[in-house]
Amino acid sequence: MPLGLYVHIPFCSAICNYCNFNRGLFDGDLKTQYVAALCEEIRRKGDQDAADTIFFGGGTPSLLEPSEIAAIIGTCRSAFTVAADTEVTLEANPETISSEKLAGFREAGVNRLSFGVQSFRDEELQRLSRLHSAARAREAFAMARAAGFDNVSLDLMMWLPGQSVDDWLASVEGLIGLGPEHASLYLLEIYPNAPLRDAMARGRWVVAAEDDAAEMYLRGMEALDRAGYEQYEISNVARPGRQARHNVKYWTDGEWFGFGCGAHSTRKGVREKNVASTSEYISRVRSWGELAVETRALSGQARLEEALFMGLRLTQGLDLAGIESRYQTDVWRMYGNELEPFVDQGLLIYDGAHLRLTRSGMLLANEVMAVFISSPVR
Repeated sequence: MPLGLYVHIPFCSAICNYCNFNRGLFDGDLKTQYVAALCEEIRRKGDQDAADTIFFGGGTPSLLEPSEIAAIIGTCRSAFTVAADTEVTLEANPETISSEKLAGFREAGVNRLSFGVQSFRDEELQRLSRLHSAARAREAFAMARAAGFDNVSLDLMMWLPGQSVDDWLASVEGLIGLGPEHASLYLLEIYPNAPLRDAMARGRWVVAAEDDAAEMYLRGMEALDRAGYEQYEISNVARPGRQARHNVKYWTDGEWFGFGCGAHSTRKGVREKNVASTSEYISRVRSWGELAVETRALSGQARLEEALFMGLRLTQGLDLAGIESRYQTDVWRMYGNELEPFVDQGLLIYDGAHLRLTRSGMLLANEVMAVFISSPVR
């Protein structure tokens, strides 16, 4: 499988009160230095190996200028053998784009946009400290279409403070009404140090019961089924042929380089993580210092376990013959005793060739996947 290239852009216009990603507030001078450092890291790690996806994540990559995105893509193309049909994704927030910027991004080589919409209800957006409104999200989507983008993904978040099942379904219907090619539906995780926790206490906002969260997930997916979307991963649906090719690498035992502060790479059985600080990253690039602060050679067992629990996220499930060929492991023989109860409960399907979660099983995916970690090696 060709490599994926992930490019981390850490800058944001504001810090959302629930976010736990590696990011900081926008600084124009720092951004210029960072883009130069990024290009230098890409040049140094380039090996002319084949790559067929480039993903700009963040942070808010759409805060960069089209010329900067073009420079990074150009550096990727010179450092790697980038396929002609490479999927080039840019994450964007609705308030950061204009018709001119979108046209520039498209000219730079971006052919897929991923908008962080999160909700089509203004009250919920305000509670998440998002800078855009529902109307602005719709306007941004229309501008993307006008700029010629025919591969657009929208993110939504469920189980938000104060959100009911009907509120959630209203956002799902809002997404369906726009007709993007891809959608990601995420359950809100409230981290221990997230400012949202304090805001919830002050506003006396609560999240719905877990049973309601399960209903949100199931009914949201059913609505997307009816609209012609195909679920291909626990949190992701797409029109036929429009799956996120880059993200599929993470779920199918693929390999990728991560560039930028805090970026992760998995290559030839080695996992690396770059230094998280933006300024420290720039300094280390300039001084030819070591960028990786964590390096771990993955054991055969660790690679097997990761292939199993990541692959189980996909609706197609695990190709057991493929796993046995790659890892010399009979999955059912090794884990069948622990997995059998999930099959009996209708949460897991085993047909001899594949092992896959049912949609109800996806609600308890962590419990099923824990079998692959907790079971002793036989």
